[in-house]
Amino acid sequence: MSPDKEIRVAIVGVGNCANSLVQGVHYYRDAARDQEIPGLMNVVVGGYHVGDVKFVAAFDVDKKKVGLDLADAIWASENNTIKFSEVHNLALRF
Repeated sequence: MSPDKEIRVAIVGVGNCANSLVQGVHYYRDAARDQEIPGLMNVVVGGYHVGDVKFVAAFDVDKKKVGLDLADAIWASENNTIKFSEVHNLALRF
């Protein structure tokens, strides 16, 4: 990843889809550019690598999620996504 090629992402609604997105970006962020990966159509799209995605903001109205780091909020409340990647603290509270 290079800072000048960063894709800054804000998430509105930290539910199951957001959970899968955050886990997927975390899981595939170090994948080789030419690597074929099950579940991911392309590692690079338009010159951007999956590792270029950076979560910069997240919003939700569920009081069980508000104030948590995004890495914790994806598991809070009613979220029930299958865990396939360990997401560490993202230093992003909302």
